[in-house]
Amino acid sequence: MVTDDLHEVLRRGLEAVRAAVDLASLDEARARFLGRGDGELTLMRRRIGTIADPDAKRQYGLSVNEACRRLEEDVEARRAQLERERQEVAVAAEALDLTWPAPPLRRGHLHPVTRMTREIRRVFTQLGYLTLSGPEVEYDRYNFTLVNMPPGHPSRDTQDTFYIDDSRLLRTQTSPVQIRALVALGAPLRVIVPGKVFRRDNDPTHSPVFHQVEGLLVDEGVTAGDLKGTLEFFARSIFGAERAIRLRPHNFSFTEPSLELDVSCMVCEGKGCRLCKHSGWIEVLGSGMVHPDVLRNGGVDPEHYTGFAFGFGIERAAQLAYGIDDVRVLYENDVRLVGQG
Repeated sequence: MVTDDLHEVLRRGLEAVRAAVDLASLDEARARFLGRGDGELTLMRRRIGTIADPDAKRQYGLSVNEACRRLEEDVEARRAQLERERQEVAVAAEALDLTWPAPPLRRGHLHPVTRMTREIRRVFTQLGYLTLSGPEVEYDRYNFTLVNMPPGHPSRDTQDTFYIDDSRLLRTQTSPVQIRALVALGAPLRVIVPGKVFRRDNDPTHSPVFHQVEGLLVDEGVTAGDLKGTLEFFARSIFGAERAIRLRPHNFSFTEPSLELDVSCMVCEGKGCRLCKHSGWIEVLGSGMVHPDVLRNGGVDPEHYTGFAFGFGIERAAQLAYGIDDVRVLYENDVRLVGQG
């Protein structure tokens, strides 16, 4: 049984830690079981992705992570004990070394959303995109009107949007920064806009406060083929080189034509499972060619320039990339979540 193997590996690991007589032998024991390359528990952790059954996969993942945590705690406890014994020997021999370095600081971990944001910036920086930011309290005309969402558009409904007054709101997307960038910088332009956005949502896949990335490229002769190549590079850089992608027609106010990007499910490899609702595909983002009216609103001549835009949630990307089944877990302040990174 797999669990029996796990218990046996943990037992041997604990014995090796307790048998360590100095820091060098303790480090050897740790590397043998927790080393990044071929540590025995590390290899068992890698098996998680090969388990098809979701419940068995989750249970096995919890067991492996608990075993790693238990062994890591024993390593640190044994390390502290060996350090104390070492210092006691030095004091007893009246050989106190004041130059002995202080113990290292315990370092924290990056939150999954921060990690994913940095990874997205890294990918698009390779493609020559600038990273911009903008105000979170935004004017209605930048958030809606100038990106082709006139009065009466469903997105303006108070059931979806946090309004401050008649002309200001908490931005529902980072698209307003694209308009601001076009007005300020003109074309050609190549930018991404990661940032916090706000909508009236709260369920396992939505949060009232979340993070989004908008991308915009405007230049001469830009086509849907350029958009497809960019999205393919992004998807495989973030979710794995083996990912298959597909583009489906959709409808967005600020793009025409509009497309949605799906990637093959990273759990079932396209065979169908609960995560992908047995379709083999997972929706990732919306995109399309920038609507001529949006270019005009940004002061760009659509007869001379074309462009494409795309947008997606960073939490959604983190969920898919890191195997998180409920978006609310990201904000429950459980240090075990970030500690697994």
